[in-house]
Amino acid sequence: MSLSFEQHQKRRLISSYFSVVLSIALVLFLLGLLGMLVLNAKKVSDHFKEQVVVTIFLKDTAKDVEIKQLEKSLAMADYVKSIDYVSKEQAAEIMKAENGEDFMDFVGYNPLQNSIDIHLKADFVTTEQLEVLTTEAMTKNFVDEVTYDNDLVNLMNNNVKKISFWILVISGIFTLIAVLLINSSIRLSVYSKRFTIKTMQMVGATKQFIRRPFVWKSVRLGIIGAILALIGMAIVLYYVNQTFPELSLLNNPTLMVGLFILVFSLGVIITWISTHIATQRFLNLKTDELYY
Repeated sequence: MSLSFEQHQKRRLISSYFSVVLSIALVLFLLGLLGMLVLNAKKVSDHFKEQVVVTIFLKDTAKDVEIKQLEKSLAMADYVKSIDYVSKEQAAEIMKAENGEDFMDFVGYNPLQNSIDIHLKADFVTTEQLEVLTTEAMTKNFVDEVTYDNDLVNLMNNNVKKISFWILVISGIFTLIAVLLINSSIRLSVYSKRFTIKTMQMVGATKQFIRRPFVWKSVRLGIIGAILALIGMAIVLYYVNQTFPELSLLNNPTLMVGLFILVFSLGVIITWISTHIATQRFLNLKTDELYY
């Protein structure tokens, strides 16, 4: 009978530890994913901004030397990421591939123009910078037109500001929720030992002596949960980097290492503080109050 009771208690203890580790791991994992999103939010927004294309259409009378000079000046500009010269023949081939038929069979000639596609650096994808670029390009007498999607640029910049704001708000709220959830799990774990705590106190053990094994046990559980969370984060980071290599998520390993250290530290610090507070609460309770 005694052996059966001990086995039952041991299973309950293991189940309690497992639930604490699992809750810590899940909360830290989600918090870590949010941290990765915060760190890479600008990089993601920059990636989409740099997909905006500014096209300079050239007149048929444009000389090769003039085009080369324009390409060279654009390539040296601080705000330009890359340029791509597209001849009218290349443009015709692209349109043919997109439509599945040769439009020149109906028209009889190639009405398209030579052009230069410009990809700007993300920080310069603004209405003001695009207007400056357009004005400067139109001063060239061999430039026919400059086009870009101004509505898309405005929409993108407005959405980036809104998304950045809400990411910060959600990060703060989620951090608070993470602390509360881990604290709740630790308190439940300590609650199951409240009679043991009071018994030790009644036989003369000091508060620090009673508190120490609970704190170290919880810290170890926090370390295990943090390690599991970091493994999950590493898997997600690797998968996302393989799926979207253009985001270059691993180009700045210092930030990622800092995030991993922060998540690990949170797992240790939160469990330590939560256990300290929980054990202190039960140490201060009277014996009759343990039953409520």
